[in-house]
Amino acid sequence: MQITWFGHSAYRLAFGKSVVLIDPFLTGNPVFKGDVEAATAGATHILLTHGHSDHVGDTLAIHQRTGAKVVANFEICMWLARQGLKAMDPMNTGGTTHQDEFAVTLTIAFHSSAMMDENGVTQDLGLPGGLVVTPKLAGEPVVYHMGDTEVFSDMALIDEMHGPDVAIVPVGDRFTMDGRRGALAVKRFLPSVKTAIPCHFGTFPMIAPNADLFATEMQGAKAKVLVPEIGVAFTL
Repeated sequence: MQITWFGHSAYRLAFGKSVVLIDPFLTGNPVFKGDVEAATAGATHILLTHGHSDHVGDTLAIHQRTGAKVVANFEICMWLARQGLKAMDPMNTGGTTHQDEFAVTLTIAFHSSAMMDENGVTQDLGLPGGLVVTPKLAGEPVVYHMGDTEVFSDMALIDEMHGPDVAIVPVGDRFTMDGRRGALAVKRFLPSVKTAIPCHFGTFPMIAPNADLFATEMQGAKAKVLVPEIGVAFTL
């Protein structure tokens, strides 16, 4: 699997014939300096953890350009459908949907999920979630993107049920857990994880500028920490 981080919580997973975008916040993302069309070229699927603008991001524009199917909770799919989304696979917490080369499970997360419309009215967009991406191709890693969340002990059940090889962990504090609690989540509740990738830091002044605390707290852990360079693909 080839993985690219675009800053914040935005990722691209490429394996087999699938190009999967997660929370593609690119336009307006101050740390993403690349070309949006190039970064999202060939997208087959867009997976969304929750309905905040810094996660839904460029979803509709990417879908309209590439035809990528959106997989998200029911409320987000219906909200996007009213804006022109055509290809979607709505789901909800605990459910699994099967795509051609992978399955997606929507897990719990502790956060919020809403968007303000053009009239200044807040629209509820269902429960926030995490995502487990389970490739059906031999040798590809299972990826658990936590979304935006605090640590919670039922992460141990996610590990038991899905055995993720990779965890994408929000560590920016204020809106999610910080690096210390992110490390606790991986070390205590996710023994299957071999690679921990921090995210949701360094994007805005209000959150942690780097993942140093997470890396420090992960010293001695079984899982290795990988802090990607924005826009540079790596292989797991």
